[in-house]
Amino acid sequence: MTRSLTVCNLSDYRAGGKRRDDFINSLGEALQDIGFFALTGHGISTEAIQKSYNVAEEFFSLPQETKSKYEQSTISRQRGYTPFGVEHAKDNPAPDLKEFWQTGRTVDDENFPKNIWPEEAVGFEDSIDGLYQAMESMSLELLSAASVFLGKDANWLPSMAENGNTILRVIHYPALGDNAPEGAVRSAKHEDINLITLLVGATADGLQVMDHDGTWIEVEGNHDHIIVDSGDMLQNLTNGLFKSTTHRVINPPDNHTDRYSMPMFVHPRNEIDLTPLPEFVAQTGGEVLYDSINAGDYLHQRLVEIGLAS
Repeated sequence: MTRSLTVCNLSDYRAGGKRRDDFINSLGEALQDIGFFALTGHGISTEAIQKSYNVAEEFFSLPQETKSKYEQSTISRQRGYTPFGVEHAKDNPAPDLKEFWQTGRTVDDENFPKNIWPEEAVGFEDSIDGLYQAMESMSLELLSAASVFLGKDANWLPSMAENGNTILRVIHYPALGDNAPEGAVRSAKHEDINLITLLVGATADGLQVMDHDGTWIEVEGNHDHIIVDSGDMLQNLTNGLFKSTTHRVINPPDNHTDRYSMPMFVHPRNEIDLTPLPEFVAQTGGEVLYDSINAGDYLHQRLVEIGLAS
């Protein structure tokens, strides 16, 4: 029988004292063990989440010609629309069966990618940007808790993400129909690139997380939970103390069901050094297991590998 993810209540962290300490330990132990946990008590209402899914459905229901005018391949599609079948998992040439929209931080900086918004979907900007801001603020609390668990200052990881390349991705997995490419799945098994990911409860089941023995943990589509996982960059920095665990989104049992999900990929600034720190090398057996590389180079390398950049 497969197990369930650890559930951590963010209201415990916000309460302080022993409740905060217990939250930090539960979060850290989960990221050491499986690299995933479910977060409750986060304060984002189910109504706000549902509204975001409603405006997402409105956008993805637009004609393909309309959606495609928001594609920005010149910036590796880090903002705006990415069509169905463009992205694929690393080392898997079959395209993922999804289309998506990406938005980031709103900043007045000519060197930073600018958000764009679809004029045709009423309320899209307000809803999606509002969700972005709430989730980014929450991500800094989680990074702070992770920092303390690792024996570092509470601002250690949050300071890396300040003005970073954090992205909220709004994903549509269309109904498969009868002509899905051979070998293609909604999202093939992969690991996330970034520091941590916050995934708002999807509109349908399908997410699976690989356990140590190779079996798959089923993650329920639940708006009360935000699923959190540690990515490759945090694994690199901690020399594998925190795990970046393989996960996937499997195809549904029928060919007529759509699925929507909204992960936030929390990224550091490009110049952040991801070289494994000596204290984490000592805790993981004494051998350096990951490369010395900065976050910008790491991100570009992975975007090439998954088909979003050339």
